Amino acid sequence: MKTAALELEYLLDATVSKVWEALTKNALMEKWYFNLAEFKPEIGFEFQFYGSKDDTRYLHLCKVTEVIPEKKLSYTWKYDQFPGETTVSFMLFDIEGKTRLKLSHSGIESFGTENPDLSRASFEQGWTYILGTSLKNFIENRHEITHNL
Repeated sequence: MKTAALELEYLLDATVSKVWEALTKNALMEKWYFNLAEFKPEIGFEFQFYGSKDDTRYLHLCKVTEVIPEKKLSYTWKYDQFPGETTVSFMLFDIEGKTRLKLSHSGIESFGTENPDLSRASFEQGWTYILGTSLKNFIENRHEITHNL
């Protein structure tokens, strides 16, 4: 059974271009997101990273599927040695010089119900921290983000 995508929205006190940089430049991503060996906002670019929940490490396997500069970034998200594949999308909207960031994470039900680390509630908790705390603090307290990184 397909369920509705997990959707979260945040208003960030930064321009769309600064938020886009934080979402797409590896040197910035590692400060608020995950430590990726490499990332390029190019359709077809594949990347992977490890994330942990308690004492368990998960290898995340992702592939960029959509890039509309300063508007939308989407990629698939799955795990090594676990069934299922999801899609993560970040959408940006200018609101009088600030940015409304909307996250949509669809297909979470494809991971099944056996592993609570891969549950909708776990993703909601994770994304709430990653975007609502980590990214928000990084973007709103880092005034020196430039286009030169």
